[in-house]
Amino acid sequence: MMTLGRSDAAITPSFIEGLTLEGPVGHAARKIAYLFRLPTDEHRLKVGLSWLAKSAVDSVALFQTTIAKSFPSPPSVVCNSSNRRVMDAADDEVVLEVPFLARVYKSGRVERFLGNDVLPAGLDPATGVASKDVIVDPATSLTLRLYLPDLAGSSSERKLPILVYYHGGGFVIETAFSPTYHNYLNSLVAAAGVVAVSVDYRRAPEHPLPAAFDDSWAALRWVMSRPAEEAWLSERGDLGRVFLAGDSAGANIVHQMAVRAADEGLGGGAAIRGLVLIHPFFWGAEPLESEGRDPNARKWVEQIWRFVRPGTAGLDDPWINPLAEGAPSLARIPCSRVLVTVAEKDMLRARGQAYYAALKRSGWEGEARLLETEGEQHVFHLLCPNSDKALAKLQAVAAFLTSD
Repeated sequence: MMTLGRSDAAITPSFIEGLTLEGPVGHAARKIAYLFRLPTDEHRLKVGLSWLAKSAVDSVALFQTTIAKSFPSPPSVVCNSSNRRVMDAADDEVVLEVPFLARVYKSGRVERFLGNDVLPAGLDPATGVASKDVIVDPATSLTLRLYLPDLAGSSSERKLPILVYYHGGGFVIETAFSPTYHNYLNSLVAAAGVVAVSVDYRRAPEHPLPAAFDDSWAALRWVMSRPAEEAWLSERGDLGRVFLAGDSAGANIVHQMAVRAADEGLGGGAAIRGLVLIHPFFWGAEPLESEGRDPNARKWVEQIWRFVRPGTAGLDDPWINPLAEGAPSLARIPCSRVLVTVAEKDMLRARGQAYYAALKRSGWEGEARLLETEGEQHVFHLLCPNSDKALAKLQAVAAFLTSD
């Protein structure tokens, strides 16, 4: 097992501890508690500013609405004030909420609290990495963002490993186009010298699982088909060196894609060389280690799962617990190398460690590695990408992708 440095400076109050207030006050209290639990001042400032910015936008929207209502409707417009009041009430009434992720209103509107910003594709001046967006399936709006490293001075015959990346966010927030993932992929592609494909899959609650799995599989099959119209893949990509990687929910997707590839195959002689599971979002009915010490934390994770997988059989569903009885055998994972990364203060840490240990004893014949970062929280490398530990982690992942 590899270990990256230690820092004991993070504030670690119990997650969502004692948050029993209701209404606006309760909502504010939960936000404050969340900020205090974040690992660094830099992260607390970043999230706090994003909330302030959202509040400012909401205030402007409210002001515009108020001004608009101050003027009479044009004579040609007939308004049913009774119906409007009903619609307004439906859009204000919350019927379902997962704290810190999203809420659903009676009208069907979904409000996501994080991960809503996007960046356009193009040339990144800091890394020299180029990117572009490709629509794979207009029917489902499945879109991929492709990345190509700076190849100045490189032979036109040089083939690069292909990385298919699945973003995290609990299957609910974030996209392949968010600043968090666009910047991370630029950095990783530059460090590893790979062609990358970042998958923008459909998210819950509008599209419950298995929509994300189906989109992710369609994206992988598209990559493996070596589409002639995409020269970055057909001319520069090496289908003999394909890696799947993802963080949190995206790491869950990596596992599910490997299982599906074992069942259905990829066609065309393509093969997966390795998997990278970064802080994987796995869970289970029986608590592991510290999971049982904070019932609010467990309740929150379980709430997320039921939000994204309505009608689930429970927390030992193989889609959330790959080690549950009846789950596909890890011995069938169709690749030769797997890297699992965990963080010491991440409540999902034990699940990643258990996955690694189970893979090692399953009879799988490949090489498994475990990378643990001490003193850090879940996806710290995305929250504070310029920290020493985040940069060390980036280099470790890049080395895994390029070593034989």
